[in-house]
This record gives sequence, C-alpha cells and structure tokens, in this order.
Amino acid sequence: MNVRRLIPTAALAGAVALAAPALTACSGTAGADAGASPAGAAEGRLAVTASFYPMQFLAEQIGGDRVQVASLTKPGVEPHDLEITPKQTAQLGESDVVLYLKGLQPAVDEAVAQAGVKNTVDAATLTKLDSHDAGGDDHGHGHEDGHGEEAGHSEGDGHGHGEAGGDPHVWLDPSKYAEIAKGVGAALEKADPGHAADYRKNTDELVGKLTALDTEFKDGLKNTATKTFITTHAAFGYLAERYGLDQEGISGVDPESEPSPARMKELQERAKKENVTTVFFETLASDKTAKSLAADTGLKTDVLDPLEGITDKSQGADYFEVMRSNLKNLQKALGAK
Repeated sequence: MNVRRLIPTAALAGAVALAAPALTACSGTAGADAGASPAGAAEGRLAVTASFYPMQFLAEQIGGDRVQVASLTKPGVEPHDLEITPKQTAQLGESDVVLYLKGLQPAVDEAVAQAGVKNTVDAATLTKLDSHDAGGDDHGHGHEDGHGEEAGHSEGDGHGHGEAGGDPHVWLDPSKYAEIAKGVGAALEKADPGHAADYRKNTDELVGKLTALDTEFKDGLKNTATKTFITTHAAFGYLAERYGLDQEGISGVDPESEPSPARMKELQERAKKENVTTVFFETLASDKTAKSLAADTGLKTDVLDPLEGITDKSQGADYFEVMRSNLKNLQKALGAK
C-alpha cells in the first residue's frame, strides 16, 4: 500500500482539491472528479480510482469501509468521450489501485498507461469480450467474425470498442459482471492482504446478488411476445445475447451520433415486422432521435439505462435498482407473459 496516504493532512487534501481540473466530454458536458481524491484516503484505507460508475460500484461493494474510492467520471457525464488532463494523470498515479475497462474510454486508457500504478486492473481481461453488431444480420447477438464494426463505427474510431473489436459493455450482463467482480476482489486482496478475508467475503456476497439478478432476468424474459427491442445506444449486446433477445441500435455505440435516413427506414420496417412496441432512450444522451423514430412509426418511448453513470434522472439509486428497472421496462415493451 502506498504509505503516503496513511497520514492525511488538511493541507494535502486542500492542495489536491485545488489541483483537480475539470473533466470534459466531447459533447460539451463539463465534469469533475465524482468522489474524493485518492490522495485523501485516510486511516489506512486503500486508495482506489475507478474510471466510471460500473467500476466504482464494484470497488465500493467489494472494498466496503476498507477502501476510499474516487471516480474519474462525474455523474451525468457521458463516459465514452471523457478527456483527462496531465494533472489528472498525475493524480491517478497516486492511487493504490486503479480499476478501468480498456476500450471504453480512450483518454482513460492513455492516462492509466502513463500513470504506471502497480495494482492496475483492466476489467476487459477478467471476462470474455464479444463483438456485437448493432444492425445488419446479427441484430445484437454476439458473434466473433472479427469485423469489429458497430453501426458504422469501425475499430479505432474511439467509440466504445475494446481489444480486437470487442464490445466493452460487459456489466449489462450480470453473469459477466460477476466474473469481473471476482477479479476485482482478487486484486484488492493482493493490494491489501491484511484485509483479504473482508474482500473475499464481500466479493462472495456481491456475486451471489448478481447470480440472483441473472435468474430474475432469465425468468422475466423467458416468454415474450417479441424478442426485438430498439434502443438509441447499442450498449445491450451482452444482455440481448444472454437472454435470447435481438438488439437494434439506432446510432451504434456512440449515443450522440446521428443515424442515416436509410438506417431509420430500416428500423421502421423492422419494427413493423417484429411487432416492436417501444423505442428506448437513455438518461445521459438526447432522446430526440428515439422520439423522432417513435413518432414516425407510432411507437412508445421508454428508458433503457446502460448504467454508465448514476444521476438524479436514473431509475434507481444503484446498479441493482437500475437493472431491475431495465427488466421491468423490457418486460413491458416485449410483452412478457
């Protein structure tokens, strides 16, 4: 453990607060550190920096009162296009443990590489990534054809692709999120072996809850009138694959991109053919496109939250509450019996 944070001082905390610059997203939304600075860890707690909410949630659930967690992505900021300044990279280097998901936030990937923190955990290495096509013949099911393209976004365009074109939105499949949780728990045990039993106990409890959530989704989506759902953000490939659904993304993995007229026409035809009732939008991006498509096709709109951040508009206070809201909204839209 980095002993520099075991002796907290008001002066140090103040200096870090003054030095922490604002984060910005390409969409123009400003942000700042969502949690306390890692340099503020007190009373021997492990200083953990998480890249965005799903990583923060794991750190908090598994670490409990043994850790102090800071997030690089402020609530309400769309995480895909997050930018980080050199000062924040330096601050990142003060962490005992860094949790991130390579391929989701290019600026974070670069900053983590520069920080050189010993205990760095890439969640993308803790479970298997698949490629998910937002449109075309696969309609949101996982495939491993190596194309690495999603609704017009090719590999290397900076929007949401992991290694070899893998879809990084793994936390939306509770079973994959549980695999990541086990890896995070092991990393915390390694970084702070004196409290390994606590981390192991918390990990087991979290995995148990995620397993129960997985069962809720399986049972709740087993019998539906339709299997197809349309969403503005093609983040639900793993969820669709896990529960036998078909995802149709309007704009691919970048929620701010505009679909082509041809894509809109294709979705209108698809909605009619598959008896789609609802066009889903999310809380962190504009609902304009979803409402436009819904108006043109006579469909309803509703929220399907990719859980990239928790805000006052989120349909729940944490991962489990929002995921259960997603389940209820999917059941209603798909005509679950």
